[in-house]
Amino acid sequence: MEIAGYRFPNALALAPMAGVTDRVFRRVCRGFGASVTVGEMVSARSELRDTRKSRLRLDFSGEPAPRIIQIAGGDAADLAAAARVNADAGADIIDINMGCPAKKVCRKAAGSALMADIDHVGRILDAVVAASPVPVTLKMRTGVSADRINAVAIAKMAERAGIAALAVHGRTRDQHYRGVAEYDTIAAVVAAVSIPVWANGDVDSVARAREVRAATGAAGLMIGRAACRRPWLFRQIAAAAEGRPPVAEPGLADEAEIVLGLVEQVHDFYGEEQGVRVARKHIGWLCERRAPHPALYMDLMTAATAARQIRLLDRYFDAVNLAA
Repeated sequence: MEIAGYRFPNALALAPMAGVTDRVFRRVCRGFGASVTVGEMVSARSELRDTRKSRLRLDFSGEPAPRIIQIAGGDAADLAAAARVNADAGADIIDINMGCPAKKVCRKAAGSALMADIDHVGRILDAVVAASPVPVTLKMRTGVSADRINAVAIAKMAERAGIAALAVHGRTRDQHYRGVAEYDTIAAVVAAVSIPVWANGDVDSVARAREVRAATGAAGLMIGRAACRRPWLFRQIAAAAEGRPPVAEPGLADEAEIVLGLVEQVHDFYGEEQGVRVARKHIGWLCERRAPHPALYMDLMTAATAARQIRLLDRYFDAVNLAA
C-alpha cells in the first residue's frame, strides 16, 4: 500500500484507540510488524489543544514517519483548523475520526455520529482537505444503523474531496463493538473507489486476516482490540501473507518480558500515578489469555505504586509457570 509517497510494505495498521494507542503501545506494535500506527484521537477544539492529555496524545518523539494524528470533532471549521495546526506541529498525515461509537463522542455530534448527516460530512471533508498541507485520511463505519448503511456514498464523496485513503470498520455506529463485523460493505467501498482502503473489524487471527482480505479486496488490514491482547499478531499475519514459516505464539518467558517491558514504559511515559492506572488495562487484557488467579488479579488491579505492580506481575508469571 502507498499513500502520498509513503509505502507500507505489509499494509498492516494498528487502529487508533483512545486511551490505548499512545507512543508506548505504538512502538510495541511497530516492533511486532505493524507498518502503520495511528495516534489516539485528539479534540479539534482549540481550548483542549494544550491540555496534558492532548500533549501526551501528540507525543511522537523518536517515532519514524509518517506520524499520523487523528482529529475528532463535529465542526468543519474546528476540524480544518486542527488539521492545519497539527500538520504545522509535525504531523505527516491527518486522519479524521468518523468511526468512534463512544457516547461521550457521539453526544457532541462527532465520531460515527457524523455519518447521520451526509451533507455535513461533505462540508467537513472539503474543509479539512483544503486546510491541510499534508495528506488526509478518513476512518469510518458502515453507517449509523442497519437501515442506514451509507459507507459507499461517503467513500465516493471522500475520494472526490481528495481524501488519500479510507479505513472502514465493518460495524454500524449502534453496534458499538457487539456482534460480528460484516465485510460486504467494505468490499462495496473497495469496488467504488480507487483510493486505498483498510478493512477493520474482528481481524483477530491469521485465518481471519486471510478471510477478510479475500472477502473485501482491501489494500490493507487494520487491527484494534486483538492487538491489545496479542501485539505479535502483526508479525504472524505478515509471515503468512508473505509465505514465510508460521510465527509461533511467544513462550511464557518471552510474554513476561514483553508485558513487563510495556508496563515499565507506561510508568515512565505517564508518571507513576497515571501510569499505574493505564497499565491496568494492559494487565487486564493479558489476564484474559491466561489462568485467572483471582487473588493475584485483584491485587494487580488495585496496586497503587509502580513497584508493587511490577512485583505482582512477576508473581503472576511465576504462578502461571507453576500451573503449567
